[in-house]
This record gives sequence, structure tokens and C-alpha cells, in this order.
Amino acid sequence: MLTRDGVRLDADIYRPDAKGEFPVLLMRQPYGRAIASTVVYAHPIWYAAHGYIVVIQDVRGRGTSQGEFKLFVNEINDGEDAVNWAANLPGSNGKVGMYGFSYQGMTQLYAAAAKPPALKTICPAMIAYDLYTDWVYEGGAFCLQTNLGWAIQLAAETARLQGDAAAHHTLYAAAQNIPLYDPVPSLNECLRKLAPNAFYHEWLEHSQADSYWEDISPKKYLQNVDLPMFHIGGWFDTYLRGTLHLYKDFAARSAYRQQLLVGPWAHLPWSRKVGDVDFGIEALNPVDRLQVKWFDQFLKGIDRGWSQESPVCLFEMGSNQWRKFNGWYEKNHKSYYLSSSGLASIREDEGKLTTTYAESYPPDVLVHDPWRPVPSLGGHAALPAGSFERSHIDRRSDVLTYTTAPLETDLHFAGDVAVEVFCSADTPYHDLCAVLSEVHSDGKVYNLTQGYLHVNERRSPLRVVLQPTCVKIAKGNALRLSLSAACFPAYPINPGTGSPMGSTRLMDSQIVTLTVHCGGDRPSQVLLPVVAPS
Repeated sequence: MLTRDGVRLDADIYRPDAKGEFPVLLMRQPYGRAIASTVVYAHPIWYAAHGYIVVIQDVRGRGTSQGEFKLFVNEINDGEDAVNWAANLPGSNGKVGMYGFSYQGMTQLYAAAAKPPALKTICPAMIAYDLYTDWVYEGGAFCLQTNLGWAIQLAAETARLQGDAAAHHTLYAAAQNIPLYDPVPSLNECLRKLAPNAFYHEWLEHSQADSYWEDISPKKYLQNVDLPMFHIGGWFDTYLRGTLHLYKDFAARSAYRQQLLVGPWAHLPWSRKVGDVDFGIEALNPVDRLQVKWFDQFLKGIDRGWSQESPVCLFEMGSNQWRKFNGWYEKNHKSYYLSSSGLASIREDEGKLTTTYAESYPPDVLVHDPWRPVPSLGGHAALPAGSFERSHIDRRSDVLTYTTAPLETDLHFAGDVAVEVFCSADTPYHDLCAVLSEVHSDGKVYNLTQGYLHVNERRSPLRVVLQPTCVKIAKGNALRLSLSAACFPAYPINPGTGSPMGSTRLMDSQIVTLTVHCGGDRPSQVLLPVVAPS
């Protein structure tokens, strides 16, 4: 097809082996259209066999499409042009739906922003609604490992398209072992030399939520848009924040159905084993069949019973079953308070989580040394993502642990999770990482969810927003909160100096002493969205 400014975009088209007119499913992606997101979805042939014309298009400047690739910049106009073009393909009935995850999810939102009449529904998976808060930064901290890995991947594809074999080889090698140990931990010499114009450098420069982010975020352009949407996320996906922000916004104001599905998956693949944990046969990817059922209703007018379904379907880790809810849980949190002997950094049994608290407890002190930062392990922000056995991390003296007694009954929680910590530090510039885990009766510890906060001023309490989750902790096991001042390399080491992002060498980073207070007028606590058993 030709865009409005005369740029040729290339696509593969898959058609049903049947006569008649059919709706069109459109995916717009930057990775080479032959892949067609088959890392998580069925091949387009499968969708075509269910009565759809499927179009997989290379976005501008990628694959064999012409033009210059600029991250997200052209996707509104090009997306509108692509929808209009697809709607008028031979054999089309004029109705278009879109699907895809990650960048392919983002192109759906940008296309929808233009409100092309032929676009009847979208199925965005694992996306950012606000690029600053949902994709690039979390709690004000740069998402180093995921951002750097993606920037290297796209830079390598650019080198391939330009025929630069040396740069492609160097970047490919870097992608297999992401170079995280440059003198300035957040900068990257490989990208600086081989991709000097990469978006990565701009992302580092814009460390605050300024107009740069507003102007490229879908949120700005979707305020007057309304469509039925099928929202898809994963508990260990680094972009789950975006999926839920989009769902909550549209669920509150849309005239159409908004459906939410969150599985126990990382960004990819969507499989039953994520990290060290096998979540069972129910965790197998159901998305392709659900999308066909969705498209049948909104593109073919066939009643597939969506009006009788609950709008929220969440995979409950622990019971390893899908649970259905009438909405998203944001309130009615139960408090689990921190208490300690002051030795929570030395012994795992000294820090407690209880549903009551006393007047005061001795404070806990942890010392963050940038020479040996607390390592990231699993969760949603590290590579690989998922749930891992982490008792060896909790035994470090720069990690504070607070654990409940073995539970007398099963504990179920689903929704938004937060931690409020009353703390003081010897510098206003430090980070705080909070990890919630399940402690099994055999002593093994598996992370459930976590959050991160970049602090640049003296304030207390500090509120760390954790990744939303849905969990059952079995009777006899325990809930644990682990606190640290680093989670490297998921996030850069905070140098403790207050210097601008990407300007401080590791050798100039400061040791930080952090003191956590409990009880009395400083009730540090976990805010848990407890729900009834299914």
C-alpha cells in the first residue's frame, strides 16, 4: 500500500480458502512480517482458516517497507491509512479488527486514535498507555535491562536493513549478553557507537514525565476514542502497568465492552512455566481461541456469549486456576504491619509481618554498597522474568525481610498492591525495592510481585507501588516482604549523588545507609488486596 505521503508499506495477506466476503484482521509490526508474532500467537494461516483475511504489515522503515523508522512517530497516520486500505481489499466486508502484543499492541492504539470508521475492535496485549510510567520508567527509575535489550534488538535490525554486517554482528553478540557493566551503568558504549541516533539516548535524557513523553504516548490521543477492546496482560510482563491503566480508563467510560485477561506470563512466551515455577495446564495460552470468539462477535455479528461473561478474568497463581471478577479490585486493602527486633538484615526470623502493631519497635538498618548491589532475580523487570527461588538473596545483610507466621488458612489476594515504608537515609538520593514472596514450609522462597521507587528528596513514608497480582498462598506457607536499596541490573544503581541520569560513574557512587522504622506513629505496612476464595 501507499501512505498519504507516498511511502510504500509491504504486507503479507492470508485469505480463507472459501468464497465470500470476510472481516480483516490487521497486525502492524517492526520485526519482519514473516514472524507475525508467532512467538505468542498462532500463525495467520490459523486465523484465516477461521474465516478472516489476515494482514501482517511491516511498519514504515522496517522489513521491506520503505521510509524511515522513527519509534511510534508515524503510527497514527500510517495506522489510519493501513486500516482504510485493509477495509477495501478484495474480499473484505469492510470491517477491520487489530491484534498483536508489545509494539504490535501499540500500533493498535495509535491506529485507533485516528478513529477510522472501518476499525471496529482491537485486542491490545502488553502495551503502554503512558510511555513514561508504563514502559520506560517505573517509580521514577529507568527500566535498564528491558530498555537496553530492546534498543539493541532494534538497532541490530536497523544494521541488518542497512547491510552493515559488522554492526549487526556486534549488536547481535551484545543482545546475547547484554552489556550492563559500562563505566556509567545506564549508558551503553555499544549503542553510542553503533546507533548514535537510537531512541535509547533520548529516553535517558528525559528522566522526568515531561511533554516529550506526553506527545508520543497513546493516552494523549485516545481521550475521545471508544471501541470494544480485549485487553491482555501477564503478571510477569514488564508492561502490565500499561495494560491495566488502559483497561481501567476505558472500563470507567466506555460505551462498549472492555474485557481483561491476565495470565501468569512474562512478556514472552505465554507458557505454563515462568521462571522456576510450573503453573500447570490451565496456564497454557488460551488467547488465540478467545480472540476468534471476540472477533466473531464484533466483526461478524455472531453472539458468542460475551455479555454473559465476567469482564475480568485473572489467573490465580497458587491455585493455578482462572478466576472471574466483576471488576478490578482497587480498595479494601488489608494491612500487614512490619515489626522487628532491629536484626531483620541479619536473621530471617527477626522481622515480622502481622495484622496488628505495637507502640514502637527498634529500627532496622541496611547499608547499600554499589560495589555489590542486591541483584535482580525474576519478577517483571528483569531478564529472564518470572518466579524464582530467592532465599539466597533474602539471606544477604543488605536485604531486610519481614515474614508472617505460617498461615492458618489460605490467603487470597487480587489487584493493586502497595508498600508504605517509614524510613530515613543519610542522603536524599536513594532507591527502594520491595518484593513480596511466598515462603514454603520447606524454607524455599518464591517471588510473587515487586515494585521499585527512585527517591530524590527526603520524604516519609515512601509508597512503593508493586506489580498487580492474583495469588493464593496455601495454609502452612507464609508471606514475606523483602526490602533493599538496589535491584541491579533490572534498574541502574542509584549513585546517591543526585546527579542527572547517566552522568555518574560507578566509581563515584556513594554508599547509602537506610533506616526503616516500624510501629507507633510510623506504621510501615504492606497493603494487600485480600479477596474471598473462589
